[in-house]
Amino acid sequence: MKKAALHNLGCKVNAYETEAMKELLEAGGYKIVPFAEGADIYIINTCTVTNAADRKSRQMLRRAKKMNPDAVVVAAGCYVQTQEEGKTDDCVDIVIGNNRKKDLIAILEEFEAERAGKGARRVIKELTDIHHTKDYETLNVSKTAEHTRAYIKVQDGCNQFCAYCIIPFTRGRVRSRSKEDVLAEAGRLAEHGYREIVLTGIHLSSYGTDLEGETLLTLIEAVHKVEGIKRIRLGSLEPGIITEEFVCGLAQLEKICPHFHLSLQSGCDTVLKRMNRKYNSGEYYEKCVLLRKYFCNPALTTDVIVGFPGETEEEFEASRTFLEKVGFYETHIFKYSRRRGTKAAAMKNQVSDQVKAKRSEILFELNQKQRSAYESLWMGKDVEILVEEEVKKDGQRFWRGHTKEYISAAFASEEDMSNQIVSKCLGMYSQIVH
Repeated sequence: MKKAALHNLGCKVNAYETEAMKELLEAGGYKIVPFAEGADIYIINTCTVTNAADRKSRQMLRRAKKMNPDAVVVAAGCYVQTQEEGKTDDCVDIVIGNNRKKDLIAILEEFEAERAGKGARRVIKELTDIHHTKDYETLNVSKTAEHTRAYIKVQDGCNQFCAYCIIPFTRGRVRSRSKEDVLAEAGRLAEHGYREIVLTGIHLSSYGTDLEGETLLTLIEAVHKVEGIKRIRLGSLEPGIITEEFVCGLAQLEKICPHFHLSLQSGCDTVLKRMNRKYNSGEYYEKCVLLRKYFCNPALTTDVIVGFPGETEEEFEASRTFLEKVGFYETHIFKYSRRRGTKAAAMKNQVSDQVKAKRSEILFELNQKQRSAYESLWMGKDVEILVEEEVKKDGQRFWRGHTKEYISAAFASEEDMSNQIVSKCLGMYSQIVH
């Protein structure tokens, strides 16, 4: 039995696809082993969102070949999708682009047959013309590394073309998974004991724009009916999808987690325009008000880029002030990273690393304050915790999990509370942990 090791780089969509490839290998008779010495096949699901991600992808490919020079090294995903025709890292034996991961087993078999017949090394490349395909690549999972929460990929591709982002060029245009396929997978996950699912995609808000009669809301409403699933959490959303109809519809569904990750990137209108984002700060703020109208203290989280080309001190301060005004639960802060092939990479007035680091520190301190302020709103209130793991501390047995708002909390109990949803008073019978 051949031994295969997998390593994932990048986003939640990549992580989902890596799990799906793992299941394909297991079904094909391969033994899954840790990403260490001794594997016969190494599969790296690569990332290319920044130049640093490219470097990391190359490093992991070389590391795999170094661990076993005779092993088959497979480079899959976004990094290889962006490489120039004919260009391949010397350590790579097989290249599998996006929308071809479902063919992993057949591609491995083709490579082994060629190697057995000729003995000569030929790199096999399986790359789709990602810019013109309309096909959604069907991959499935029935279990994940986590035991209580599972991600379901429902959408691929992006049509937005933000100035800093390479993803539309690596993932292609918007393609949605059929509702029936999503429901079938949700049902399988429920049968395996998963209580919470997270709907995710490259541009989740676009789900259904290429399907007749389907929207993200109709999909969520259908998933809500799946027996056994107790919680539905949403991946990153774009402000444009937050309408009265959408939010009102979500508010009718008791399984929906009031935890909304609403992509921002900057709180300054001039920077948003240079980024080619499709909203301004005033419109974004209205979306936050709308979510708070229908949900009690929802957890609003976001992403912000500091040091985008041309960002002045005044523009940064406008962004910081806006973050303060919204009062997010958590802000994920990224220093702008120049990415070849994007419009932003060629922009003038690139910001120095020192300035980006300083601005990042300022927003990190603000994030700490805002997180504490939000969590304090829940102290003394009853919350529902989905138990995810057991933790031993000073000889005592604790159980850690997350509330529907994604606050991490733990409580003591000598009983086995695995995968249960438990109601506790936060601060009295349970404590917040980070």
